[in-house]
Amino acid sequence: MGKENINYNAERVLVVDDEESVRGPLVEMLRHLGFQADSAANGKESLEKLKDTPYTFLLTDMSMPEMDGLELIGHVKSDYPLICSIAMTGYTKEYKYMDVVNAGATDFINKPFSLEEIEAKVKRAIIERDIRQELSRLSITDSLTGLFNQRHFYGRLKDEIKRSERQKQNQQLSLILLDLDNFKDFNDTHGHLAGDDLLQKVGVIINACIREGVDSGYRYGGDEFAIILIDADTDIGRAIGKRIENAIEKECGISASMGDANFESGMSPEDFVGKADEYLFKFKGEKKRQGLRH
Repeated sequence: MGKENINYNAERVLVVDDEESVRGPLVEMLRHLGFQADSAANGKESLEKLKDTPYTFLLTDMSMPEMDGLELIGHVKSDYPLICSIAMTGYTKEYKYMDVVNAGATDFINKPFSLEEIEAKVKRAIIERDIRQELSRLSITDSLTGLFNQRHFYGRLKDEIKRSERQKQNQQLSLILLDLDNFKDFNDTHGHLAGDDLLQKVGVIINACIREGVDSGYRYGGDEFAIILIDADTDIGRAIGKRIENAIEKECGISASMGDANFESGMSPEDFVGKADEYLFKFKGEKKRQGLRH
């Protein structure tokens, strides 16, 4: 079975078996295929290793003293939900397939097995996992701009508020709301395809101006955007907002209006968004008044 586009070296496998005669050769088999592989002699040792190393796969024997494979798989499913677990056993009557799957295992393999069998099981698990992750990514992504969508915005905002509340004054949280000035007029003048192209450019600009893996950008509505800034006070939030505003004007030939807010303890997500929206409304009003004066 070919590897196709799967990078085995990106996968880290932990083999758990109380028999060295099983786990040693299995680790060597996996390394021969290109996987990173380590081993543990029992469930307790494996849980200690899982704390310190970002494993992607667990291959565990089912029949082990103190903590059997079912219990270990249950712990891993609860504490490390992204790890795929495959159960190994020579006692097929003792453990039923559905019991193993219900405990959280991805698959089940009977001893003794060949190199081809274990590769096929792991490869299938990788493909299924990657498909699930891609579907999950698509479900929270705005297809036009590449930013996250509004549904994910509220979920992420709730999580960051909880984290900020736990850390009290140690981590500040800022929010920017942004919309494009006269976007309807732009669409009417240049057409919807040009409008879509403009929104795509704004998405690229927002992602380029925020910290990758820390801050996050969202398409909040038609031409409305939101940005969650982690560990950022009001000054930092406004500086990033100004950078985005200037880049949009320079690269897209259209101006943008922004409102920002800093999280205060006790705020609900709706309060937080409402505060930023209030400043956005004021800013747009000031722009209109200045336009009338000129």
